[in-house]
Amino acid sequence: MAAVNGVHGVRVGVIGGGQLARMMIPAAIELGVDLRVLAEAEGMSAAIAADRVGDYTDVATVLAFAREVDVVTFDHEHVPQDVLRALVDAGVPVHPGPDALRIAQDKLVMRERLSELGLPVPDWARVETASQLDDFIADHGGVAVVKTPRGGYDGKGVRVVRSAAEVAEWFATIAEDGSAGALLVEELVDFRRELAQLVARRPSGEVVAWPLVETVQVGGVCSEVIAPAPGSAGRLADVAADVAITIAEGLGVTGVLAVELFETSDERILVNELAMRPHNSGHWSMDGATTGQFEQHLRAVLDLPLGATGSRDAWSVMVNVLGGPVEGSLADRYSAALAGHPTVKVHNYGKAPRPGRKIGHVTATGDDLDAVVYEARATAAFFQD
Repeated sequence: MAAVNGVHGVRVGVIGGGQLARMMIPAAIELGVDLRVLAEAEGMSAAIAADRVGDYTDVATVLAFAREVDVVTFDHEHVPQDVLRALVDAGVPVHPGPDALRIAQDKLVMRERLSELGLPVPDWARVETASQLDDFIADHGGVAVVKTPRGGYDGKGVRVVRSAAEVAEWFATIAEDGSAGALLVEELVDFRRELAQLVARRPSGEVVAWPLVETVQVGGVCSEVIAPAPGSAGRLADVAADVAITIAEGLGVTGVLAVELFETSDERILVNELAMRPHNSGHWSMDGATTGQFEQHLRAVLDLPLGATGSRDAWSVMVNVLGGPVEGSLADRYSAALAGHPTVKVHNYGKAPRPGRKIGHVTATGDDLDAVVYEARATAAFFQD
């Protein structure tokens, strides 16, 4: 899409009605962009902007939605390739496009493409039989990580195994999901910590990077993010940014790209996962960066000049609210939480509490990391039982 002149009234269509679409709404209002959402069901997080509810896997439904907007982007990467291709064939600007999203949709394709680009990834293999998997495990110290190529997120579709028997049911079912009966197996990486590098790229080629962040996972789900990652200034930050920019340019990504990384015990950086959309590891930027990831994503898909990505304060800490209160809603806890921590920003996703579910997050900023961590954790604790 050409650069937009006079943005007011431009219509951006978002496929998917989750919290990422919800958090694009304030940024769209500030930019004067008409944001419209195709939600999967009534009452989803982005319901306030959902002028359609329908099946994102149905070509006719998505085309009908796309005819009423100027550009299409996404809350998730799960829209099937035939639907994406139909949009492109109909002349609809789609950002990111089908070729880029195909890599995010299939972990085997992702590993193959990243390896072709010469980027650092864990040792991996495509395995179609239990004996192939057992051979890989034997060659890698008796343990490996097995992933289903499609559909996994937040720890789903990922298992650490010592025998192929531990994923026998996956071998029995994967042929049905279009991955040609194969699983992805990787070495179990000995890592010091997990990091994430977010960048944004516009169609005309401009790319910007946010500070490298450290992510803390609990049960395979992101729990906390520290920006910038402690001790990352210099070579580590430079390498991570170079890797993410190489991916964005090499895959032709438009919009926000999140590159999840391992920092290994022997001081290497390895690419773990990719997300071609705003990402949990970038939520801190809404309050902690000059340009937050949701505004930046809209700028990028509209091919507008990208905003500065520097931090507003020395430190930003984002803590997810997972599960939420056993009874009631987040709003029931506002009085005590906001009174006790008036400098912390609370983001409510409008989702019903459920064990393990991301229903909101909080962000604290400041000059002292220990104090910022305390403020963020203490505020999040008000909303969790």
